[in-house]
Amino acid sequence: MLLTPMAAAAADGDASALVPSGSGPVPFKDIDDGTVPADEHTPRDKDLSSDLVAALPRRQDPIAELLLYQGCWLPKYWVPGVIEFQRRFNPRPDDVVLASYPKCGTTWLMALAFAAAARHAYPPAAAGEHPLRWLHPHDVVPFIDEVFARGEEAKLDALPSPRLMSTHLPFTLLPPRVTAGGGCKVVYVCRDPKDMVVSLWHFLRRSCKPPSKPEDLSFDELFDAVCDGTSALGPAWDHVLSYWRAAVARPDRVLFLRYEDLQRDTGESVRRLAEFMGRPFSAAEEAAGAVAAVVELCSFGNMKVLEVNKNKVDSVASGNLAIPRDAFFRKGVAGDWANHMTLEMAARMDGIFREKLLGTGFSFA
Repeated sequence: MLLTPMAAAAADGDASALVPSGSGPVPFKDIDDGTVPADEHTPRDKDLSSDLVAALPRRQDPIAELLLYQGCWLPKYWVPGVIEFQRRFNPRPDDVVLASYPKCGTTWLMALAFAAAARHAYPPAAAGEHPLRWLHPHDVVPFIDEVFARGEEAKLDALPSPRLMSTHLPFTLLPPRVTAGGGCKVVYVCRDPKDMVVSLWHFLRRSCKPPSKPEDLSFDELFDAVCDGTSALGPAWDHVLSYWRAAVARPDRVLFLRYEDLQRDTGESVRRLAEFMGRPFSAAEEAAGAVAAVVELCSFGNMKVLEVNKNKVDSVASGNLAIPRDAFFRKGVAGDWANHMTLEMAARMDGIFREKLLGTGFSFA
């Protein structure tokens, strides 16, 4: 396996390679090499029995027990990490947090953001040498609340600036240091909820640990939970509105993207993303095909066939889920909902979201 410059320096005993230096972003996997000590504080174990968590409303869905925390249904095992993230995260001004509701383009956004932001250190067109050719995007960009849940803040602190991090939390659950306006930048991607629920259903059926039985997850049950606002991370309309309103209020701090626009014109979306992150493409880069190189590297067709991403044995750990790496690359299309739900179901979901979004200035139409 090829090592990135930072990982190679660390392997050679250069401790300065793990000190934030403005040379980022670098893959999170490079930091997670066993040399950075884990925090003895283990919030997932400690806080599950706390009075705060014990008092939260709860419900059981087919995959996990959910707790209603600050207006959002969270898997029980997420809550301690979220609490610690809210309490202890110290953003840097050039941090970029990539946010989404599950199965709305998370993995694609991770890849595009990293490829665009790190293109000078890791040229996208370099054959075989780019981290995204041998690391899964989730090994490159960490889920920040998971980092806090595992007590691995030292690894986050060791990342050089600018740091890329990801979250599925709504904007309202991000730490005040982020949402107050001066903390860091946030990029959000949304998707037609009909396609989201189809993708989520396929994903969950492949990502459960015993005693959960993924084959028992009914599409109708998940569909109803999304429509009722009781699915994990729901209500889904509140999730998208939290970022929409933030983007309207602070377009310099929050970039709002649509999955369908990413598909329709990936190059233009990459330009917007790079400019927002403070890494705009120069005229010379445009002429040299740098945007096209990012698009090609991160295309669904390319990412799906890479060995690291089509592995069905190795998994990406997330809380109580063990997710086969190829589960993140199923179809990557818009409109697949038509193969899974009736027109009546589609009309019901469209109607619910239309009503919930009425008067907000945002719609999925």
